[in-house]
Amino acid sequence: MAARHPSLRDLFGTRLRLLRSHAGLTQEKLAFRADLDRSYVGQVERGEVNVSIDNIAKIAKGLRVPPAALFDFEGGIAKPVPRLRRPPTAPS
Repeated sequence: MAARHPSLRDLFGTRLRLLRSHAGLTQEKLAFRADLDRSYVGQVERGEVNVSIDNIAKIAKGLRVPPAALFDFEGGIAKPVPRLRRPPTAPS
């Protein structure tokens, strides 16, 4: 029997889990940052749902990485992940 190749959803979910773990975030913390439901983050990580472009942008913002970092399936986490700078805060 031939080995099953992972789907794009599986690859995306695995990459998301690696980046989330590397950032030291729980699913709940990432979901809060991304304004998504925690169970949805888990479903994405397990490759159970298709992710919209809007939610990819939210997830990337929550991880503070560019959206393209979520698609670097060859890079693993050993490759440096470019971090987005936090927006400047207004002076008090």
